[in-house]
Amino acid sequence: MLSRSSLLVRLGCTPATTCVSSATCAPSSLASPQTNPLRPSERCYSKQDAPAKHPMFRPHEKRDFMAVFTDLNRDLSFQDLPQDLVPLLGKHMTKSIQYNVPDGKKNRGFSVPFTYKLLTDESQHTPENIKLAMVLGWTVEFLQAFFLVADDIMDQSETRRGKKCWYKQPGIGLTAFNDSILLEANVYTILKQYFGDKTYYMNLVELYQEVTKYTSLGQALDLLSAESFEQNVGKAHSLEHFTMERYKGIVKYKTSYYSFYLPIALAMQLAQIQDKNLFLKAEHILLSMGHYFQIQDDYLDCFGDPAVTGKVGTDIQDGKCSWLVVVALQRADHKQTKELAHRYGSSNEADVEWVKNLYQELGLKKVFSKYEAEFYDDIMDMIQKIGGDELPQQIFHSLLARIYKREK
Repeated sequence: MLSRSSLLVRLGCTPATTCVSSATCAPSSLASPQTNPLRPSERCYSKQDAPAKHPMFRPHEKRDFMAVFTDLNRDLSFQDLPQDLVPLLGKHMTKSIQYNVPDGKKNRGFSVPFTYKLLTDESQHTPENIKLAMVLGWTVEFLQAFFLVADDIMDQSETRRGKKCWYKQPGIGLTAFNDSILLEANVYTILKQYFGDKTYYMNLVELYQEVTKYTSLGQALDLLSAESFEQNVGKAHSLEHFTMERYKGIVKYKTSYYSFYLPIALAMQLAQIQDKNLFLKAEHILLSMGHYFQIQDDYLDCFGDPAVTGKVGTDIQDGKCSWLVVVALQRADHKQTKELAHRYGSSNEADVEWVKNLYQELGLKKVFSKYEAEFYDDIMDMIQKIGGDELPQQIFHSLLARIYKREK
């Protein structure tokens, strides 16, 4: 597998420069500079500046996108499966793919053809090219399914996307872990079938290998943090690993690369963009968006309205390395820190309420509001500095519209 620097060169990029910044900036040469949640905003963008939410696809385009999935499912379960295994595994493969891949918002998958259209002239929007863009979009959804099936087993989750987790299905159990591996293998089967003869084929393969590695590293960091906490829950030192540095690493590698950078980078490869700086500019902005998205998700887990967010938050009960608890530890006094260590990770309603009250006392709602305002100013600056000739600003405005103040 190529190193990150080698991969960027292969993709027509050069390694990003080191970013040394505040507590919210990832400490890496690949870092996406983040804003300081405590620094007052120096710029002012009104609500009129916020990009409007426009659908990535019209209804008929969504139907076309789903039609591509139907073809992929059939091929992967029967035509691309070794023929002697078709009668033995064909139906199981179909069921696994159908159950785990097509549900959800599919924003990652939709982003690929949406971005490809913005990056290319209309003359290139042939049925063949649009289908290839949609196929690439589905590879992202297959990768997402792989991560979620495995993650649910590791977290011992009960439900996913409003239904029982795959491993909780009758007759599945730990077979689901192997199914997750097959879902990942399907990504490379699709890439070879549809892009094996393209000049950028190996770029796609290596991009997937690198993003999968990064996501797995982020998951490892998250799991190790959770394991350390569980072994010491209720003890004075149970929260010692919940640092901003660790949190940044989890968010950057577990979420930002595959959820934000990967779909756009795939579309750029399909559009055969060669400019090394454009990949770096996209990465810089998209990792920043991913960082904000996860902080926002952590905030909504505690303070969001379940009627709006669609879920009841459990980060406190689960003892998650959340942005809220990390910032709380930065602001709490010794007595508060000791009590937080005793109560965090408890399912007792009184303990959960105490933690939420502490967050209120420490002013975390205001801290988040300042961070969000500063993030918006900075991300708008980043987007405006791109120019837009070869990397349309609409790509980023569209993504921003889907995540900024999404609780509204």
